[in-house]
Parts: sequence; C-alpha cells; structure tokens
Amino acid sequence: MTKDVLVTISGLQFSKDSGEAPEPVEVTCPGTYYKKNDKHYVVYEEIIEGFDGVTKNTLKLQPGSLDIMKRGVSNVHMVFEKNKKNRTCYNMPFGSLMMGIDAKGVVVEESEHHIHASVSYELEMNYEKMADCEINIDIRSKGIGDFQLA
Repeated sequence: MTKDVLVTISGLQFSKDSGEAPEPVEVTCPGTYYKKNDKHYVVYEEIIEGFDGVTKNTLKLQPGSLDIMKRGVSNVHMVFEKNKKNRTCYNMPFGSLMMGIDAKGVVVEESEHHIHASVSYELEMNYEKMADCEINIDIRSKGIGDFQLA
C-alpha cells in the first residue's frame, strides 16, 4: 500500500420506523495511509456543509475491528467490534448525542494495494434503537488499478 490513498466510504441506514427504502451515501476523498503494530491507519479530512473548519478523521483497521476517530467540527471515537456493544458521546456543532454501536459483523480484507472493510451494526441514539446500518470502506493506493491518475 502506498502512503497516498483514495478512501471511499459508502453506507446504508435502514430506519426502524420509516418503511422507506434506504438511500446509499458515498464519499471519496484523498487520504494518507500507514501501518503500525500490524494495524492499518488512514487519515483524511472531511468538510461539514454549513460549518467553518474541517474534521480530521482517522480510521484504525485490524481483523475483526474498526475504529473511527473524528476531531474538529465534530468529535467522536466510534469502535466497531463484532458481537460487542460500544457506547460513545458524539459531539457535533448543534449538540451531543449518546450513541450505541452493536456490531453484528466486521470484516477487514487486505491485499497489496487495497483494503476493504465491511461493517453491519445496530445504531442507538440516547439508548433507543434507531436503525440497522452498513458501512463499506475501500482504501486503494493512489494511481493503482481503477483509480489510475493521468
């Protein structure tokens, strides 16, 4: 894996009450990759529409586990571990929420220039189930394969 990567994060949220079909959300952005103590780290910045400043995101991936740490406009440390419920406080510009994450499945696959993580989890807000969710994260070496730059 090269230091410069492209990160694509896509997700679905199946609301418990709406009965509506979920709408996928996808974002692709440049990031920086490094490996330390057999864990993969990816750092990238995110801009939240309508707010000044950026949020620095750090992904920590290892077999069976994903951590997402956000610092800046919003702040949170989310931990996804299979068959384990984790709670965290999600601080956003408009307030804070107690968030529960009950990961049902966490799969991390890697090859020379690609890492793919897939997470399915139940999301709680303020101790009430809100939705069943899925996140897919693709990390690819910049300039390799489908993302070849001219």
